[in-house]
Amino acid sequence: MCGRYSFAPNPKQLEAQMRDVIRPLALKISFNIAPTHQSYVIASDRPGVLQTMEWGLVPHWSADGVNNGKLINARAEGIQEKPSFRDCIRSKRCLVPADSFYEWRTGPGKDKIPYRISLKSGALMFMAGIWDEWQAGNETKHTFSIITTTPNRDLETLHNRMPVLLSGGHDQQAWLSTLPVDTVLAMLHPAPDGIFSVYRVSEKLNNVAYNEPDLHREVPEQPTFF
Repeated sequence: MCGRYSFAPNPKQLEAQMRDVIRPLALKISFNIAPTHQSYVIASDRPGVLQTMEWGLVPHWSADGVNNGKLINARAEGIQEKPSFRDCIRSKRCLVPADSFYEWRTGPGKDKIPYRISLKSGALMFMAGIWDEWQAGNETKHTFSIITTTPNRDLETLHNRMPVLLSGGHDQQAWLSTLPVDTVLAMLHPAPDGIFSVYRVSEKLNNVAYNEPDLHREVPEQPTFF
């Protein structure tokens, strides 16, 4: 799964990859985006605008509109058949920008050890997502989920899932377009091998309220004793 990520772009990344996207004047930087947090997406309803939605899909047919954080990810396999996702994958797709995402390895004593995953190229990632709109009376809620697939070789020893990345501008535009579902399903595959930088980071990440730049800092691996 993808259960935590960061969006802390530098000016060079924004100029190179989001120059034509309308962005807030005061861009919110976050080093620790967690389920139910508000975060940025580029959605099919306004493909030229960076807008905020809540992470954790709430289907439009939900009775209470509560985001319990259970639908932060949507598995690519069978996504077109799941009641919560099948309408969204057809007409409500989005890109979720990030500079990195995090995964945990189980260490000695079953401690959860966090790792940061970013692109070796230094580019931003655009994760494939779906979104929905829930309404009741005067209340409207926009939420999203990140689509996951099987890992590439970079990540297979760390976790059995990874987010689907749409790296090229053509694929990103296609994802936000009105392409039929069979065509976009073919885009849901693992990233190429060898593109990721993976390193251990501080266990401060485990606290969802902690949101400081040092979460991107590499920390030494602990020695393993046999």
